[in-house]
Amino acid sequence: MIGLDSNVLIRFLANDEPQQADQAKQLMTALTPDNPGYISLVALIETIWVLKHHFHSSRDHVFDVIETVLDVPSLVVQGADDVRAAISDGRRGGVDLPDALLARLNLTAGCEVTMTFDRRAVRLPSMQLITVPPPDGQ
Repeated sequence: MIGLDSNVLIRFLANDEPQQADQAKQLMTALTPDNPGYISLVALIETIWVLKHHFHSSRDHVFDVIETVLDVPSLVVQGADDVRAAISDGRRGGVDLPDALLARLNLTAGCEVTMTFDRRAVRLPSMQLITVPPPDGQ
């Protein structure tokens, strides 16, 4: 098994820099279920960030891309079951994948709730908004 950096995934998925995209494609097509590529959660989150912020991909497109990656037999994604569950949670709750994945990983780790200031993330049942009381006298 070999580890894959997010920049390899991005070049392969986006095909945006011809030379690196060709090299990434050669590497990815050489992978097999017996000699797979490994995608850590760090590389996955970096990939999601680049898709969303650099390529302006929609939330649904990001979900679709990551689902496709999860279905490739020659790729092993760290925490794949949690990633799949987070995609489902995010689609249902209208929440971005990194937030849904954070909530899911925390549940898997035994957390009862994940505290946040993110008003969108609290659409997930396991996320709870931290409310800051107003200063005294107001």
